[in-house]
Amino acid sequence: MLHIIALLLGITSAKVYFKDDFGSDPFESKRWVQSAWKSDTGEAGKLEFSGGLWGAGDRGGIRTTEDAKFYAFTAKVEEFDNSDADQLVFGFSVKHEQKMDCGGGYAKLLPPGVDVESFNGDTDYSIMFGPDICGYSTKKVQTIFNYNGDNLLKNSDVKCPDDEYTHQYLLIVNKDSTYEIRVDGEEKAKGNLKDDWSFEKPKTIKDPDQSKPEDWVDDEEMDDPEDSKPDDWDDEPASIADPDASKPDDWDD
Repeated sequence: MLHIIALLLGITSAKVYFKDDFGSDPFESKRWVQSAWKSDTGEAGKLEFSGGLWGAGDRGGIRTTEDAKFYAFTAKVEEFDNSDADQLVFGFSVKHEQKMDCGGGYAKLLPPGVDVESFNGDTDYSIMFGPDICGYSTKKVQTIFNYNGDNLLKNSDVKCPDDEYTHQYLLIVNKDSTYEIRVDGEEKAKGNLKDDWSFEKPKTIKDPDQSKPEDWVDDEEMDDPEDSKPDDWDDEPASIADPDASKPDDWDD
């Protein structure tokens, strides 16, 4: 089960564009809207306002109630332009109250004009961030940027916890194209966006129209048809004595 207890989107200097500590019911107030995605096939799960197991006083969250279901829900964010800002901060908290077999607890930053009633896994987004757990092999913090229509995954993995406790995930993107990923306040990754995501195309690429000639030979080595043995080749012994070699003093004949 997925339990989001807080979500924060802001730009340092320090305007907060979205914050929800779930001190009141997010559905009753219509702050959050659940998508109708998968509801016609019965694959959509039911959401509730709840502090879940080990709740923190009156503060609640958005809690999933059914296993093996799809969940998609959105909240409106004030439209903003971060071109003049030094830093974008995107963070939230998640609690998986039972063992997660396979699923993701992602938050996405969406562009304006999204139809929230039909919001689904294929809806365009600017940033996707959060824990991705599936089996024993996949336990990572997904950080994906949409750039020129392509969803760019991080070139290396950042591990995420897979226990039943609350964990905080924070993504910081700086104006100088550097970034930082924190889990529970601890730095897990930092560096330059261009180094860790494929924003730039490679400097050289294979020519798709190039092909090998029809008579191309793949052998790394081949006999020289013009080569021949010297005339005295067969007169040479198979081995010759080394004139500089001598027996060691302790040699046992």
